Amino acid sequence: MATTYDFPSDLLAGQEELHQVRAELSALLKRLPWSVEPLDGFSDVGGWRKVERPASPGWTPDEQAEVEKLRQREHELAVFVSGHRFWTEVAVTERVETRMKLKHAHEVPPGDKKADNSQQKP
Repeated sequence: MATTYDFPSDLLAGQEELHQVRAELSALLKRLPWSVEPLDGFSDVGGWRKVERPASPGWTPDEQAEVEKLRQREHELAVFVSGHRFWTEVAVTERVETRMKLKHAHEVPPGDKKADNSQQKP
């Protein structure tokens, strides 16, 4: 039987915010031009794979500031979660498995009554 953990609420909140910040940063980086600085486009078809990039207008100062803000918050949260006092209570040999459980603690497990109830017809 798998061990279950009663994660502290601040640790759960920190992990959830870390998920949100990473998702927001990823979405932002996908929307932004490929280069921070303005650069001409290029095409390299002679390599082992074809690489092409259109010209990049670069990032605006506001976009750069937003990326930096999210990266800074991501770093703060990662340090908070990984350095939380809870980890001293977990045996060293169980920390990786426990860390994985924390990362997925926000997910609804399969067969959960809440999820099953949403599938039932009235």
